Amino acid sequence: MKLRRFLGPTLVAAAVAMCGLLPAQTGPKKESGDTVSRPRKKASDETPAEKPPEAQGEKIPSKLQKKPGEKAEAGQPTFRSDTLTVNVDVAVLDNRGRFIPGIPAGNFRVLEDGVPQKVSGFTTGESPITLAMVIEFSNLYQQYWSYGWQETLTACYGFLQTLKPEDTVAVVAFDMRSEILSDFSTNRQDTYEAMARLRIPAFSESNLYDALTSVADRMSDIEGRKAILYIGSGMDTFSKITFDVTRRRLQTASVPIYALGTLQAMREYLDSHGYMGPIQRLDFLQADNQLRTFSKETGGQSWFPRFFGEYGGIFRQISEALRNTYSLSYQPTNTARDGKYRKIKVDLVDPRTDAPLKVTDEKGKPMKYTVVAKTGYQAPREVE
Repeated sequence: MKLRRFLGPTLVAAAVAMCGLLPAQTGPKKESGDTVSRPRKKASDETPAEKPPEAQGEKIPSKLQKKPGEKAEAGQPTFRSDTLTVNVDVAVLDNRGRFIPGIPAGNFRVLEDGVPQKVSGFTTGESPITLAMVIEFSNLYQQYWSYGWQETLTACYGFLQTLKPEDTVAVVAFDMRSEILSDFSTNRQDTYEAMARLRIPAFSESNLYDALTSVADRMSDIEGRKAILYIGSGMDTFSKITFDVTRRRLQTASVPIYALGTLQAMREYLDSHGYMGPIQRLDFLQADNQLRTFSKETGGQSWFPRFFGEYGGIFRQISEALRNTYSLSYQPTNTARDGKYRKIKVDLVDPRTDAPLKVTDEKGKPMKYTVVAKTGYQAPREVE
């Protein structure tokens, strides 16, 4: 294909050197280590085969213990918890993508399936983040020394320089399958050693759906501010699951996805010179729409830079969106545990008139703003 030949090796050594790339030229190892946020049990923690299990004493009898098939007697206490708390991280951004601070709790209105909810918890401020960098790195568009290879590594190394020492980062790369290059750590040496393995890609597949859902599922139980930063073309070629299944699983995991779509400049150049047909053009447009959908529905954002000069502003926006948020919590009025998807909408209103809140800048002029929050969650199912 002309497209892949055009994206072949190019001489960009000077640009790559400015990105702080390490000189290692060995390809990524394919032996995955401990999984992100769910480490495997080490052999030292297991009971040796030669050691007999310790004898357990007889359990203390209980009057409340039921035999198999026996029903609870009348008046016997039973315990059940129907309390559900929904947490929503909200970012309010102006028309330049800057975070707007200082908005009181009374100006936030949360609707679940169109029904107003009472906000029971409200916090704001800058806090450390737990971030997983999910990087597309395959022979599809990241061939060694190609434009896509250079742009991917430029974005990765550039973003890492914006992190703070207390931030926790993991690096996951994927082609045909995802591989954890480094687990969550505040040690930047671990992160840069993981990045040094991104030199020569292996397979020519890009399984975006499998990679995103795998990382999101593993991060769903992590407490505090968390997010996924995706860097890649947005293409999916060989995943085991479909787009619809991916959407549902990402909505259930409730991990915001911040997507950085690459290859924008290269695509426009090829299109303007007649190297792209209608099918290839449609594939790229679909890839962009997928990233927009994943970001919007999980409460994140998406960017599609066409010039390297845009990266600095994008990294600043990502940093502000990740750290400066309003954390809201409420107990839904709908207590049914039916496993259905419930839509969430967060608005800014004037509590006196219930009209949309008007925000002004430092000069007193009206200012447009955007409220960024996840669009819903999956209700739990009844547990018998």
